[in-house]
Amino acid sequence: MHKLIFKIVERALRLIGHKTGFTYNEVNIIVYFFLIPLSWCVLLDLIFHFHYLKIAFVVFTLGFMVGCRNFRKYSDWLFLKSVAFLDYFNRFGSNYKATSVWLCVSLPILIYGILIYLILN
Repeated sequence: MHKLIFKIVERALRLIGHKTGFTYNEVNIIVYFFLIPLSWCVLLDLIFHFHYLKIAFVVFTLGFMVGCRNFRKYSDWLFLKSVAFLDYFNRFGSNYKATSVWLCVSLPILIYGILIYLILN
């Protein structure tokens, strides 16, 4: 099952890259290091009825964009570091695809579920 989920997510990220002109690594970094965390900041701000987290995240992101001289090169570097982190779990009997699905798909869905539950209650 994890192989199918991995393939679906990978194909979606590649399609986004193809449509936007970004590389797979760039799309991966944008989604997992910028869009998902920003959406969590927005949800947390809704829970706590303030705007500090999303404003801070946007300021950080703008600062990063100004300071990053080569986003493609940075994305390639960060993607390789992310792969190394996910490969670390191989020593516990996992593999890259399974760990990717658990940490990059299942865990974010769980976090979204908790945050949305807290907003609605």
